[in-house]
Amino acid sequence: LGMAGGHEEREQTLNQILTEMDGFTPSDNVIVLAATNRPELLDPALVRPGRFDRRVVLDLPDIEGREGIFKIHVRGKPLAPAVDLKKIAKRTVGFSGADIENMLNEAAILAASEGKKVIDMADIDEAATKVKLGPKKRRLQSPEEKKMTAYHEAGHAIVAAHLPHMDPVHRVSIVSRGLALGFTEIPPVADKYQHTKTELLERITSLLGGRAAEEVVFGEFTAGAASDLSQATVIARKMVAEFGMSELGPISIGGGEQTWFGMFGEPRGWSEEMSGKVDSEVKKILDESYKQARKILEANKSKLDKVTKALLKKETLDGDEFKKLVSD
Repeated sequence: LGMAGGHEEREQTLNQILTEMDGFTPSDNVIVLAATNRPELLDPALVRPGRFDRRVVLDLPDIEGREGIFKIHVRGKPLAPAVDLKKIAKRTVGFSGADIENMLNEAAILAASEGKKVIDMADIDEAATKVKLGPKKRRLQSPEEKKMTAYHEAGHAIVAAHLPHMDPVHRVSIVSRGLALGFTEIPPVADKYQHTKTELLERITSLLGGRAAEEVVFGEFTAGAASDLSQATVIARKMVAEFGMSELGPISIGGGEQTWFGMFGEPRGWSEEMSGKVDSEVKKILDESYKQARKILEANKSKLDKVTKALLKKETLDGDEFKKLVSD
């Protein structure tokens, strides 16, 4: 009943908007502007010609756009000579204009808190991580928990480093941020608008690297992989149900994102049998990716131990430090 009532309320709102818009005359000089982040849910009656005639898509900025936004927001902020805005723009793929503004403000606060007269690259890099992953949190982990966290993050990094289509590891840390006890940062090196099946499979494999490391080293799992499993499952389900990247072939059944009753109470567009096949294909992708992650870690156990030891000593490794450890 609640859902039905909500649907009726939306209909009333839509009808009122249409009535108001139809009441304008050409001589009123009235321009109606609207914005949404879910255009696929709009009623066709609202966006037909004569109502909203022009659509402008505002996507996340590309590298040139990000560099331009940086130039605007660094005005009035003292930067160190070594600060390279183009390099920062490459580092911040996926950041919105608001993210960039927030990042530079955080960098300025960090520099001021440390008594610096200028903002340097280290401040900006730390601010970018804070915007993306949240602020540092000093949680008192037991030595055993800290060791498990270190192996978990080292597992992500080692697996990613041995997958040919993965971007380079930028940072590995066992410093808590947000709800995470540690993190492995692998930002895209360039703007990318399409991903191949191989790239998506490698992304899933790297996400499962932390859990695989726990099993390889300790013979059991922790709850720390919950977010990794969720992300991996979402990617696998999209591959099967939206991208046609499974043995089910070129089929799209909506990605399984509908609610129990479907979107706004509409029935699902596929059978229970097909839903079962999708689940089976998703599990197959996850199982095979997990096996690959385990295989990589078992073959590189000495590197896994070496990176873990370094993390326990330093807490955070940058990309160059990590690369040196796994290259030796």
